[in-house]
Amino acid sequence: MPGMDFDLFLTATAESISSEDYVVATYLIGAHRDADILQRASMIGLEQTTGTWTRVPGETDEVRHRSAGRLIGIYSVPDYESRGSIPADTTLRWYVARIAYPWINFYDNIPLLLSTVIGNISAMDNLKLLDLEFPRSYVAQFKGPKFGVAGLRQMLNVPERPLLNNMIKPCTGLTPAEGARLFYGAARGGTDWIKDDELIGGSPAFSPLEERVKAYMEAARRADAEKGEMTLYSVNITDNPDRIRDNARRAIDAGANALMLNIFWAGFAAVRMLAEDPEINVPLMIHNCGSGAMVANPYGGFSSVVGAKLARLSGADMYLDYVPTMKFGGIDEKFRRIAQVCLTPMYDLKPTMVHVGGGVTPGIVPHLMKRLGNDIAIGAGGGIHSHPAGPCAGATALRRAIDAAMAGVPLSEAAKSSPELAQALEVWGEFGSEKMKSLFALS
Repeated sequence: MPGMDFDLFLTATAESISSEDYVVATYLIGAHRDADILQRASMIGLEQTTGTWTRVPGETDEVRHRSAGRLIGIYSVPDYESRGSIPADTTLRWYVARIAYPWINFYDNIPLLLSTVIGNISAMDNLKLLDLEFPRSYVAQFKGPKFGVAGLRQMLNVPERPLLNNMIKPCTGLTPAEGARLFYGAARGGTDWIKDDELIGGSPAFSPLEERVKAYMEAARRADAEKGEMTLYSVNITDNPDRIRDNARRAIDAGANALMLNIFWAGFAAVRMLAEDPEINVPLMIHNCGSGAMVANPYGGFSSVVGAKLARLSGADMYLDYVPTMKFGGIDEKFRRIAQVCLTPMYDLKPTMVHVGGGVTPGIVPHLMKRLGNDIAIGAGGGIHSHPAGPCAGATALRRAIDAAMAGVPLSEAAKSSPELAQALEVWGEFGSEKMKSLFALS
């Protein structure tokens, strides 16, 4: 209507659109108290689809109706209803906005999806992408995880308990032979899944990819024969885009039974490329290395929940989630929410197993299982390799802690029959103790 301050089409209601045709983005937006928030929020949807700062001749009503983003919800926080209820000293007001984007604009192109929902607008002050809601029609374009939780459990023959994961430490600089010795110890002690650290690749200088895979898989075979269990090894294939698929195939040809990729730097599309390649028939462990650069700002970027949801959509069989109470100081509700988006139903996609890590020692195991349940991988690096009796004892201590938690037995009681666990608790303490808090200068 001529003379209106906003386009009614651009400020629709959720009930007025066909939900199967749109991906809905939820944002946190801060604006001056006197700002026209309806206009500002609707212009965000327009900026990220058909429009720019001024209407151009080619942006016809037909084009808008086909492809423009639509503001379907805007909520003030607090929810003021009168001018008089807004404190006089308030200059910045906060809103939660929901904008629906027609997915015909980007189809199954995840880089283009992200360019749409958090593209140019990421340069704006006080704007953060909180969540993405996908209709069934959109998710149907993706295959998701090849294995998922059930597939990983079946492969490892671990039907109920959490998996135990280890990161080889030192992070980088080890030759294949040096790393294999540490690998064998951790595997022999009961680790189910060992991964390269996110900082090591296929350096030809000290750890060529094929040599490392062969050495580590030989260590796995020796350990498996002795412990009577299978060990998966995720080799880090993170690299330039044109080398990732080749790295994966070379690793598999050398004997690798799992792969790892740093998703925030290699890209969500790279994960999908591997997950949907029928020739790459091994699980994908996905590391969130670098995520803090995109998610840590409370007023910008996007939420870690969005990253986890996109990882599952892309095909992650396992996804890293930092333990909030340990060295990275995260927030409990985000930690649990990430697990929810990985594990709860998402149409026909398999669940992604959550790998919880970041300063894990045996003393925190019961707490982790209480918070997230059993469909997790408990990941420890230093908590295995710095055990006073070595990595084999470090892995054994964590397995005994898992067994105790599964049986409802206090760790102090379980430690009476496990010297490895007793040593670990003596060095690092149990969850909530002053000793454990002091490990990372926690208050």
